[in-house]
Amino acid sequence: MSSAASFYDFKPLDKRGQELPLTNYRGMVVLVVNTASKCGFTGQYAGLEKLYQSLAAKHPDDFVILGFPCNQFGSQEPGSNDDTQTFCQVNYGVTFPILQKIDVNGDKAAPVYEWLKSEKPGLLGLKRIKWNFEKFLVGRDGKVVNRWASTTTPESLEKEIVAEINKKAE
Repeated sequence: MSSAASFYDFKPLDKRGQELPLTNYRGMVVLVVNTASKCGFTGQYAGLEKLYQSLAAKHPDDFVILGFPCNQFGSQEPGSNDDTQTFCQVNYGVTFPILQKIDVNGDKAAPVYEWLKSEKPGLLGLKRIKWNFEKFLVGRDGKVVNRWASTTTPESLEKEIVAEINKKAE
């Protein structure tokens, strides 16, 4: 298990396979989502992009969404990283960062996801991700504020995200 103290301690790989220090987002509110291109929830890309555009317009330096493609649920993200990037851009006009494909559960789970799950277990204290499009909200301090199931729509999160954005950084 990671000894990380905050979200900013991780360096997942970006779409090009380069380390992306999450310190780049220090002081921002971050919505982290495990995504998939061939899932019943894939349409949430549209809601995520709308939410991102709306909040980025009002709070340009305070909010970002990070998408982490994952093929662990029904093999619903089967393509390459380039395929995923193209799909997101062409079908949903996604402008928020979509990173490299990762595992979110199991022995090969990405360290950032191991940390997110330990910080904010799901229903009944379960730490595993149940399906695509689970969401974690990380506050400006790098701590997990909330976690939502796949069935929670991006649009329904706006009020809570704005409240978190309006909190002053410590």
